[in-house]
Amino acid sequence: MEVETPHGPGRVELDEVAGPWGLLALTHGSAGGVDAVDLVAVRDAALALGMSVARVVQPFRLRGARAPGSAEKQDAAWVALMAWLGDRYPGLPLVQGGRSNGARVACRTARETAAVGVVALAFPLHPPGRPERSRADELRGAGAPVLVVNGDRDPFGVPAAADADRLVVLPGEGHDLKRDPAGVGAVVARWLGERVRPRCLPGRSAGAER
Repeated sequence: MEVETPHGPGRVELDEVAGPWGLLALTHGSAGGVDAVDLVAVRDAALALGMSVARVVQPFRLRGARAPGSAEKQDAAWVALMAWLGDRYPGLPLVQGGRSNGARVACRTARETAAVGVVALAFPLHPPGRPERSRADELRGAGAPVLVVNGDRDPFGVPAAADADRLVVLPGEGHDLKRDPAGVGAVVARWLGERVRPRCLPGRSAGAER
């Protein structure tokens, strides 16, 4: 379904489970879509874990733009999309994430959306060949636990373990994380079950643990 934002409509594709303990919102990279194999694998793993899942097409992709545009516009649109989801699922803890550029958006906006966790797939630490242009501050500033899943052959670099709650580097994987999508899903499900779900159980404060 289409959802209006300050920068045009986005699209939300929902997969729901009965009695979810959390909602996982996932988005694409700058050139891909929400049917990327790693995003689909993570969706399937989260559904099996008891989460409802929203795969979100950002406005720039929906209107066919070749580039995402400014971070400010992307972030404002994402926050509006998460507010819509919050109205649809009041009180349900939000975990947000995405791949590549979508992982950056999820990290930058996590404080504003009050996300209890961030899943960063193929986080692009720096432009290829430009390690001096690090984006590690986006990971460090998320304000919520961040899982980073990168391949060891990613030309965009691999973040440091100290910059995330958990860093998993998959051997033989590139930026697309398509060699073993099920393995990516299993990594995310393990982290969600171990680190995020306990924080969302009744009687536990979502901010009680970092």
